[in-house]
Amino acid sequence: MARMVGAGEISAAELIAAHLEQIRKINPRLNAVVELVAGSAGVPFSVKDSIDVRGVKTTAGTFGRRNAAPAQEDATLVRRLRAAGCVPIAKTNLPDLLFSFESDNLIYGRTNNPYDLTRTPGGSSGGEAALIAACGSPMGLGSDCLGSVRVPAAFCGIASIKPTSGRLPRTGHVPPAGGWAEALWQIGPMARRVEDLVWAMKLLAAEDSDDFTSPPMPLVESKKGKNLRLAFFVDNGFARCRPEIEAAVRQCAEFFSQSEIAVEERRPPGVDEAYELELALLGADGAEGIDNYLKDAGSTEVHPFLTHFVDQMRPYRATAGEFAKRWTQWDEYRANLRRFFREYDAILCPVYTGVALKHGESVIEENFHGFSYTMAWSVAGAPAATVRCASHDGLPVNVQVVTKPWDDMLALEICRSIEDQFGGWQPA
Repeated sequence: MARMVGAGEISAAELIAAHLEQIRKINPRLNAVVELVAGSAGVPFSVKDSIDVRGVKTTAGTFGRRNAAPAQEDATLVRRLRAAGCVPIAKTNLPDLLFSFESDNLIYGRTNNPYDLTRTPGGSSGGEAALIAACGSPMGLGSDCLGSVRVPAAFCGIASIKPTSGRLPRTGHVPPAGGWAEALWQIGPMARRVEDLVWAMKLLAAEDSDDFTSPPMPLVESKKGKNLRLAFFVDNGFARCRPEIEAAVRQCAEFFSQSEIAVEERRPPGVDEAYELELALLGADGAEGIDNYLKDAGSTEVHPFLTHFVDQMRPYRATAGEFAKRWTQWDEYRANLRRFFREYDAILCPVYTGVALKHGESVIEENFHGFSYTMAWSVAGAPAATVRCASHDGLPVNVQVVTKPWDDMLALEICRSIEDQFGGWQPA
């Protein structure tokens, strides 16, 4: 779209107007947008309602922030997009305090999947995914701790990336970064096409004086070509995928194999433990941090999905000694994956065990376990991207591409090859 504006094919003002009109058409069915942002002329983008936009409140979907004061400053990444000529046009829906794989809260209600209104677009960046898939925004910012940009992207058939932990600054996010869990999550871009993620990463990746966890690491372009070594797996040893998901991942692996790229079916070490490890790290304090945040925010009521999620964390309350052992397990997990990446440049695997869930079904134990396929790479701190590669019963099926930390652009290069071969996003 930036190229279209530069070539004079459409004015920047017309581009904004067209997207606002599309939002007016689709939002009554989807409930993806919670607030329109007064914009001028430029390339439009949308923002998850946990990321600050100057002059607009940020609720994080939790009841106590329903009347929050407008943000005084843009989040760092919003500011960088503005500086490049982009304009925020909408804040999008999410679950209560971001803790659910469905986007539903007590302030704005639930968001629907554009491919089937009886299904969820996922969470926690579900409003972003639904809006982008329905062409209400060309690109947006989400955030991801356990799969929160990748699961919604997969449920809605768009592309996204959870960058390397620390790759993008998180200044201006609600709740803020910090504490032992800060290495588990990242802000990440979401778009219909991989080329837009590449553009966004080049624009957004830089150190930030306000976020000490975002180091000055260069964004290196991949030059692997056909010298790639790919591993793939369809069963993480913890949650079994449905046949259509396994078939989609195998289809991608076969495509690369036929392209004379070395491909081997092999499961990385420890991924069967990732589910327990991430919940144990997040719940080491018995979820007291979340309880206190909600109390301080004035959230006297919480959504049942948040209650369910926190209840999965509470049993992992740990003593100092137990937490030290868990941290050692975390270090061993990351070290083993680093060794795995000496043999392979990238991993292909499922994003989730099935297609988009019906509303309310994410809390079923078997379904909740399926999110372990994204948790594995949050715990690893590795970049994990996703792109649509197939369909099942009219619903999108995505594949997940993982590379070693700081090799984000290779993950996107592989996603672009998959998109070129299998078509990527398709209209609902």
